[in-house]
Amino acid sequence: MLTQMLFRALDRKAIWLVAALVLIAIAVPVANLVIPEGNPLHLPNYAVPLFGKYLNYAMLALALDLVWGYCGILSLGHAAFFALGAYAMGMYLMRQIGARGVYANPVLPDFMVFLNYHDLPWFWNGFDQWWFAFLMVLFIPGLLAFVFGFLAFRSRVTGVYLSIITQAMTYALLLAFFRNDLGLGGNNGLTDFKDILGFNVQAASTRAALFAASALALALAVIICSAIVNSKLGKVMVAVRDAESRTRFLGWRPENVKLFAFVVSAVLAGIAGALYTPQVGIINPGEFDTSNSIEAVIWVAVGGRGTIIGPIIGAVIVNAGKSIFTGAFPDWWLFVLGGLFVVVTLFLPKGIIGLIGQIRSGSVKRNSTALDQQSADAEAGIETKTTPEPAE
Repeated sequence: MLTQMLFRALDRKAIWLVAALVLIAIAVPVANLVIPEGNPLHLPNYAVPLFGKYLNYAMLALALDLVWGYCGILSLGHAAFFALGAYAMGMYLMRQIGARGVYANPVLPDFMVFLNYHDLPWFWNGFDQWWFAFLMVLFIPGLLAFVFGFLAFRSRVTGVYLSIITQAMTYALLLAFFRNDLGLGGNNGLTDFKDILGFNVQAASTRAALFAASALALALAVIICSAIVNSKLGKVMVAVRDAESRTRFLGWRPENVKLFAFVVSAVLAGIAGALYTPQVGIINPGEFDTSNSIEAVIWVAVGGRGTIIGPIIGAVIVNAGKSIFTGAFPDWWLFVLGGLFVVVTLFLPKGIIGLIGQIRSGSVKRNSTALDQQSADAEAGIETKTTPEPAE
């Protein structure tokens, strides 16, 4: 019964996307671990965490699209939720180092020993357990989103003003995490990870498993987002996006709808950040940079907001292009990114998915016009030349 309800909530594109992600979760580790080197299908070790990072960014873009594409909330602070989830995972990974650090302290991470900490800060307690760290990955971004959203949406802050205060929130966290006395590594952040769940984080098999976890987490995020937007709540979200005042007059509470979408989006962004940390190997305050939130907006815009598959495509394409372009022309990448956003805004307001839809609808319209012309000719008694069908 649950399976039937799930399939009714998912559209066909989401089902195919989930199936593709499950296939990718299997194919990439096989290409890296099973297929021998020298074979054209072999995937080198460096590419696995790189592709995993693309999937984490795609999950962040999907989380942002849930609030921007379907609720009309242009958040310029989603990098904060991503970074908070990443820091929660980083704290767990730091506690797993133990006495293997440079200073061989079994309790305190190296940066705390260097800064003359005598005791472990209270908020680090519990992060030596994976289940506690996982709960914090969900709880910390969700709590921040709930408090921020409750205050902002109840005050009916909308539009550009909401975008500005989300950006201000992210910048405030950036400044706070840069402080050494916060107990989170300051400017250097958290790094030198050794193990995750007892496995060497640098091993090829562990990186392949982390990639598979990223692909499956993205598939789960697709299922959750698709189930939400295809439900009655999803229709109310779209109504809030298109006509918030009218929706309010009809008896709905737009602030509650926005708050729900905002919290779910923040939790998904936190999970993406948690999977990002062990694959990249470091987390520092730079992840709070407001430019990261703006880049996420560009990913969604390029792919097509208000769709499930669009943000994923946009995130993968833009970040793959970034990897290629920064290697060949590193000084020009920011100009290319800015130009891409301008081009999409002016000529592709619905993104890549919208362009594909226009092409398809154009071909359908041409076929429909041809059929209408044949019908009009028939009514006027004009003989229309058609290609005879082959005899059976």
